[in-house]
Amino acid sequence: MENFFMAMKMVSSLIVVGILSWFFYVYVNEWYKSERIRRKLMKQGITGPPPSFLRGNLPDMQRIQAQVRSTMKAQSNNNSNKLLEHYDFTATLFPYFEHWRKQYGPLYTYSTGRKQHLYVNQPDLVREINSCNTLDIGKPARKSNQLAPLFGNGILSANGPSWAHQRKLLAPEFFMNKVKGMVELMVESVQPLLTKWEEQCIEAAEGYGNGIVEIQVDVDLGGFSADVISRVCFGHSYSKGKEIFSKIRTLKETLNNNGYLFGRSGFGVTKKSVITNLEKEIESLIWELVEERKASNSSKKDLMHSLLEAVKNDENIGEKFCKQFIVDNCKTIYMAGQETTAISASWCLLLLALNPQWQTRIRAEVAQYCPNGIVDVDSLSLLKTVTMVIQEALRLYSPGAFVTREAFEDIQIGNLHIPKGVNLWTLIPTMHRDTENWGPDACEFKPERFKDGVSKACKFPQSYAPFGLGGRLCVGKNLAMMELKIVLALIISKFNIIPSPSYKHSPAFSMVIQPEHGVHLFIQKI
Repeated sequence: MENFFMAMKMVSSLIVVGILSWFFYVYVNEWYKSERIRRKLMKQGITGPPPSFLRGNLPDMQRIQAQVRSTMKAQSNNNSNKLLEHYDFTATLFPYFEHWRKQYGPLYTYSTGRKQHLYVNQPDLVREINSCNTLDIGKPARKSNQLAPLFGNGILSANGPSWAHQRKLLAPEFFMNKVKGMVELMVESVQPLLTKWEEQCIEAAEGYGNGIVEIQVDVDLGGFSADVISRVCFGHSYSKGKEIFSKIRTLKETLNNNGYLFGRSGFGVTKKSVITNLEKEIESLIWELVEERKASNSSKKDLMHSLLEAVKNDENIGEKFCKQFIVDNCKTIYMAGQETTAISASWCLLLLALNPQWQTRIRAEVAQYCPNGIVDVDSLSLLKTVTMVIQEALRLYSPGAFVTREAFEDIQIGNLHIPKGVNLWTLIPTMHRDTENWGPDACEFKPERFKDGVSKACKFPQSYAPFGLGGRLCVGKNLAMMELKIVLALIISKFNIIPSPSYKHSPAFSMVIQPEHGVHLFIQKI
């Protein structure tokens, strides 16, 4: 019997050793593939930080990040009540990218373990990526897999023919002629916010008050943007979709971790269970709304109607795929459409609070073209100052931090040969603050630089990418711009926006660039 147990123990040990040896072989083999790719890039004159065995440059990234966090913590303790007005945050959020850019220039290569990356912030190459229309380049597969619970295989994460087909179906829903028809609903959606702020100001003015009230504007703007998405895209009010938005936010916070940038993936058993449950709950809620829409037989021409028509009439989608197609794209629009617009509007109000002269200019423009306070399609096209302010705010605080691509086959970009498997990263905040492109005042808030449009605002217009680049340009760009123009025009025409000492300037990266502690501002009714 003793011999039997000894034999079983030996067999178990051999199995464990065999499994570990297999994993080690696979990992080392993958690492050597990455190393071969790195050498191909280096033969073209592309340098970068030397990688460590198996882990690549991950130790460097984590070390640099830890050093900056330690420094920032010390500064925060010394300046806890100081209103920070500097706008350049790239060196604190992405210090390794900035460190290497200063050392190796706007084009360099680095690795995260088994994956080789190419950092591209060179304007001519950014232009080439922008004009690259082959399906052999797309969203990085690893990133799409990490965010699959949030976006599934919707238009934001799909690649190849699937992405091309989805874009063909969805993009027309956000063409300008369609968005113009949504203006009235957007104006209706902002009224509750305006009424709420007016009532708070009136309450603050009672007695001996000065009528000034402190508001965390990003929270209320989030509600406004959610209502717009709910009404114009899915035919129901925010109150009906409130639970969906809440669960999507929870899912996003659960997914958010450094693995997005540091190349890590995978979750613990508990976290994975939470993610799976949230996925099922969100899918169930969305499908409940879909079934309600089907039962109502409504012919309302919105995004929901188009999705239902697509799965009904398009043989390429297929019956089994149709439910996931609808759910994934609804999740994408709920998440990407609502959050990015609300964050952008919050940054706009903060910058206007710090630069009150631009509030005065906006009020004068709104009074000239909207004399009765009525904002419509015709008057919106005349609000040039509002447009300039939005464009400048998106330059300084673009919600999107990166343009990321993966080469699924060997491809040619400009004079560079990009091997299959390379991930390309373009850091948007760095492009938007490049003094060679925007001038020595690149970190200053100067909306007048856009007075003649984006093409005349800088030397390389292709480097302005708040909505992404090229064929994968955000399909909701027109909707977002119209929404921002409406909410800013109406808010500034009715309220004076003043900086609050409660605001702590701390941009944070949580899949998008957002204010870590919210945007607290003083609001005063005019």
